[in-house]
Amino acid sequence: MTTELRALDPARWDEWYASLVAAFGGVPDAPEEVELWRQLIVPERSIAVWDGSACVGATSTFPFRLSVPGGNVVPAAGVTGVGVMPTHRRRGVLTSMMRRQLDDVRERGEALAVLTASEPAIYGRFGYGVATMALSAEIDTTRVRLELPEGADDVRLRYADVKESLARCEELYARLVPRRPGMLARQPVWDRFVTADPEAYRDGASPLQCVLAERDGELVGYARYRIAVSSDPAGVKGTVTLHSLEAEEPAVAAALWRYLFEIDLTDTLRVKSRPVDDPFQHLVSDVRRCQLRLRDSLHVRLVEVGAALEARTYAAPVDVVLEVADAFCPWNAGRWRLTGDAKGASCVRTEDAAELALSVRELGAAYLGGFTLASLAAAGRVRELRPGALTEASTAFGSGLAPWLPHGF
Repeated sequence: MTTELRALDPARWDEWYASLVAAFGGVPDAPEEVELWRQLIVPERSIAVWDGSACVGATSTFPFRLSVPGGNVVPAAGVTGVGVMPTHRRRGVLTSMMRRQLDDVRERGEALAVLTASEPAIYGRFGYGVATMALSAEIDTTRVRLELPEGADDVRLRYADVKESLARCEELYARLVPRRPGMLARQPVWDRFVTADPEAYRDGASPLQCVLAERDGELVGYARYRIAVSSDPAGVKGTVTLHSLEAEEPAVAAALWRYLFEIDLTDTLRVKSRPVDDPFQHLVSDVRRCQLRLRDSLHVRLVEVGAALEARTYAAPVDVVLEVADAFCPWNAGRWRLTGDAKGASCVRTEDAAELALSVRELGAAYLGGFTLASLAAAGRVRELRPGALTEASTAFGSGLAPWLPHGF
């Protein structure tokens, strides 16, 4: 098989996109969704694999900015649209795309690459580690009650049009990004992505709805959701599906959760993707009836180990020599001395004796503070070479808030 990898020619975008649709089962997207992707995809950051005149593989990256522990918001390549035509699978096409892509990311000076995976088993061999989890729930709101903190009754809630309130909501979201690792600073057009509402997204529910939380005329929180109502001989039943919820303080978040719990003609609140430490778990009267579940979310890959580890801060002082294995990006392999604290960090090459040994995949998993190096060591994926080094580094890599990816890409 002879294939050729090239940067995407904008004139052949339709062929490139059609190969992705075929790779993911052949179900066509809604026209408005296709147009949105056309605006978001950056051709010079996209790879097309050609077998003669046929596009048989595709991938792209977005120029994201990602929040990391300490509050910095740093450049990161958001890997998207990774697909190989069924006729060309298991022939090295995917590996060749990932090789070219990481080389390109490095040339652009982006120290991190991130992705969400349709099949999580694929990306570990390319150095990506699962760095965040998403919490979902299905809450019986007829049986579960909320205990609200002081100040929740002082929050004014107001129903609003999704599009008309979008600019104010985005300003609030932008203020919150540095507070929690794993969040994406939204670039132009991405506000439309997170509020896209084609019929295919609704699964029989209402169009997207929005409620704003205000205090003294200032926006302090919002929630977007859909409602599906049905009935049976016993009466009307309804499900609220939460799309997004952001709040600047605990009382505001609690007031929004109460609103969602108490919507008339509904008895179920479906929550699809929240931080694993979302405080609603401490407001509910019966967490068991919330049917909590976890799923992998953001996968992180350190493209440049030194620059990536210097981009974040550390929860406790750390001075440790890491022996890093990275077969796919060999420029990362070897020993690195990481020194840092809450004010900043340095990570440089060293000839000193290694104190922890791990692969770049484990560094990706621990990078945002969602998984501890100690837990990875318990799985045999991190080796302690100096007594005490594991506890020191594991504590330092931690985060006060669990990392969270608020939406896919």
